[in-house]
Formats: sequence, C-alpha cells, structure tokens
Amino acid sequence: MKASLLPADLSFFSVLASHSSLSAASRDLGVTTAAVSKHLTQLERRLGVSLVSRTTRRMSLTPEGMILVENARRILLDIEALDHRLTAAQDVPKGLLRVNATLGFGRSYISPLISRFVRDHPTVDVQLQLSASPPSLADDVFDVCIRFGEPPDARVIARHIAPNRRLLCAAPRYLAEHGAPVEAQDLRDHNCIGIRQGSDAYNLWRLTRRHGGRERSESIKTRGNLTTNDGEIAVKWALDGHGIVMRAEWDVKAHLDAGRLVEVLPDYATPGADIYAVYPQQYKHSARVHVFVDFVAEHLRQTNQRPGRRAVTKVKTRSA
Repeated sequence: MKASLLPADLSFFSVLASHSSLSAASRDLGVTTAAVSKHLTQLERRLGVSLVSRTTRRMSLTPEGMILVENARRILLDIEALDHRLTAAQDVPKGLLRVNATLGFGRSYISPLISRFVRDHPTVDVQLQLSASPPSLADDVFDVCIRFGEPPDARVIARHIAPNRRLLCAAPRYLAEHGAPVEAQDLRDHNCIGIRQGSDAYNLWRLTRRHGGRERSESIKTRGNLTTNDGEIAVKWALDGHGIVMRAEWDVKAHLDAGRLVEVLPDYATPGADIYAVYPQQYKHSARVHVFVDFVAEHLRQTNQRPGRRAVTKVKTRSA
C-alpha cells in the first residue's frame, strides 16, 4: 500500500504553515511559488482532505491542516531530539537556525557574530531577520530571538547573555546651545528624540534616582520634533545636535568614548534593558541553538567593555 503521507511532507507543511502566503513560504523553502502550490496540491490529493484555505491575498489552515502541522512539528522535534541523543558524543550542531534580532543591535553585533559563527560551524545554515519589536515565538517562525529585556512569557526559555542599560545622551553641540538638564523634570524643557518601538509610549520616559538610601521614580512626558522607529536614525539625529535621546548603552558607547555624545542625568537610572536569548521550550535540547547562544554570549562578554561615565563639562546649565 502506497503511503499517503511522506516524511518530506512534514517539514514542507511545517514551513508552509508558518507563513501567510504561498509566495512567502516559497522564499523560505528556496523554491518557486508554483512548486509550493504543486507540492501542496499533491499532498492534499494523497490525503484526501483540504489542508489550506486560500484567497487572493492570504491563506489559512483548515481544521485538518491544524492537526497536521501540530503533529508534524511534534514528530520533527522528536526526530531532532533522537538525532541529538545519537550524535551527542560528537556535539556537532547542524541544520537550519532561524534567528531574530532588533534592527540596530542586529546590524551592529548579531550580524557580524553570525558571520564568524558559520565559519566555525559550516554545517549550520542561519537565517537572520531584523525587526523593530520582538516577535511572538508561538508561531514557530524563529528558533532564537535576541532581545532587550526579559520576556513576560514564562513558557519560553530566556537566557541572560549580556548586561545593558539605557542612557540619556546628547551631542556637546546641543548641550552648549541649550544647557544640560540637572533634574529629571528639566527634560520637559528640552527637545527629546522619540523612538517608536514596542507597545510603550515613546514619549514617556521613566527615571529613577537613589537619594539617601531611598529610590524616587518619575515619569516624564517628553516632547520633541523628531520621532522614528529606527534607533540608529535617532542616534544619528542626536549626533547632529537635534536633542536628547534615550538609547541602549551598546548602541551609543562608541560615541560616548569618542566624545561625540555626552551622557546627561547620569545619576538617574532608566528601565532595565539587559540582553536575552529567547527560544521555545522544545528547543532546549537543540545542539545548534545551544551552541549559537553560547557563542553569542561569550563574544558579547568579551566586547562588553563598559565606557566610563562622562561628566557634562563646559556646557551651560539651564537656570531656574
């Protein structure tokens, strides 16, 4: 009796179900849209059920398609776990690794590290996608996400891989012209560059100051004539002297070291932004995930030379 479901169908349909269109799936699979459509049609014909509902713009899984993808992914993970156990002595990572990272940090740090990683591990194929906000891991689109801040979802594994903090900084030119803020409330009188990322209000800056053993937190509603969803652009505007920006230390420390930017309000702490590698529970035994996360953590540790705080000097302060 000829089998109606083949092993290759499992991986094919798992990838297909991760996308909203045949064309998107074809790009991921590295084949033409026509080839994806043909494979799907043949699979549905062999099974005798409809797996996907297609419109001109989107596709969605039928109840039978949802049953297939759920079991296909479970079987594929079981195969991977079995393969890992059988080859654990060799501990050679292999296969496809799908990585997500934020725009600026991904370009500056993760992309170069992936270049070095694949040289050391040529049996791993890496796909990198950058996005402004961390994606959901529930859709099984990525294996590892490198993100700022610990995720609220306890169902995923979050490994702390590097410390980080957000800093307030501005160009010496801006501070010379407009003065340096002394208290958090002074930010209301400054042009603050907004970054629209995530669900938080981009113009509400939360600052905490320790005084006499006690902490005092303030939420400052800032204003400014420049906003963007790209952190690199916001830093460039700050370098051009347009205002004060709040940005992760990893993104501005080179400019602080060179004196192109100056930290302001150094006695205030901002919400934490430590760097985490986040991945689904089912990948906790994946060799390629563990080796990659270890690789990134070690290299970030080596480059984590924190810049010294730069005092604001030779700039006028705003009088009360």
